[in-house]
Amino acid sequence: MLAARSLTKAPLARTLTAIPSKQLVTMFARSFTNTPNGSSPYQLNYFNKSRLPTNTIIRFVPQQTAWIVERMGKFNRILEPGLAILAPVIDKIQYVQSLKEVAIEVPSQNAITFDNVTLEMDGVLYYKVVDAYKASYGVEDAQYAIIQLAQTTMRSEIGQMSLDLVLRERTALNTNISTSINEAAKDWGIEVLRYEIRDIRPPVNVVNSMNQVVEKERQKRANILESEGLKISEINISEAHKQTEILKSEAEMSKRVNLAKGQAEAILMKAKADAESIKLVADAIKKNEGGKDAVSLQIAEGYVNAFSKLAKETNTVILPASLDNLPKMITSGMNIYNSISPETLNNAKEVAKGSS
Repeated sequence: MLAARSLTKAPLARTLTAIPSKQLVTMFARSFTNTPNGSSPYQLNYFNKSRLPTNTIIRFVPQQTAWIVERMGKFNRILEPGLAILAPVIDKIQYVQSLKEVAIEVPSQNAITFDNVTLEMDGVLYYKVVDAYKASYGVEDAQYAIIQLAQTTMRSEIGQMSLDLVLRERTALNTNISTSINEAAKDWGIEVLRYEIRDIRPPVNVVNSMNQVVEKERQKRANILESEGLKISEINISEAHKQTEILKSEAEMSKRVNLAKGQAEAILMKAKADAESIKLVADAIKKNEGGKDAVSLQIAEGYVNAFSKLAKETNTVILPASLDNLPKMITSGMNIYNSISPETLNNAKEVAKGSS
């Protein structure tokens, strides 16, 4: 290569010297010429070879562009951005590769999922050339090849997934397609940066079925929420009734306890009063000489008063056998009193003291 360059330096210098200045300026201007829309006139497409730059000896390679130069029909070198000097006649710019990231549209196509649903899908593929030599000589039309590879890979990936999984795992599907394309296109000098599924169109009947499923699912969630609300409401009402009954029972229990305590206190107070009265009566009888006579008189009066009230309080009248002999009745009452011994009276007093 160095020898060839050294051989062409002298003819190249003589050629440049022989070219008129105006023609040389025109050659430099043509090297900077762009298309009317401002884009580079040199594309990756093989069928645009008619627009390839011509050999004007001195060329300026645009940034992010690689020119493939063939010498006498054989690959010679890759021109990098900047000034390039070509040998006339024998050097030819055969391919122009853009090193920028390129976005191409993948046409719409039909694909069948694992559960036999036909989907119409399209996408966008982003790639860039990483090896200009392989992109030029490894495949005839790299863009066409990459589109076809993207379509076949997408159909293959879709065939392994169900419809629900395709709709749910779109990101994973894009990643799998990009990985598969990169494995197949590594000999073409092209790297796929990413693949994006742009649109997925299921059949109309499938869309209607999906809408019905969604509507049923929404109705199901609504019914579940409504039933949960009713359940919570019933639980709250039952809990409220339970708490009400508990409070009522506790109030009733407190009422009965208080009533029982009151009755017990009343009984205890009455017992203490009776004990105190018995004690006083016993002391009075013991201290006074006529106490026994007074007691006898009081017992007789009580005996008579009791019999006088029998006919007033009930229809049943109990009469003693000796009713016709009143003195005998009084004598019986006194005998009962006299039968009480002093020890019995003392015991009664002790009981009264203990109760007080």
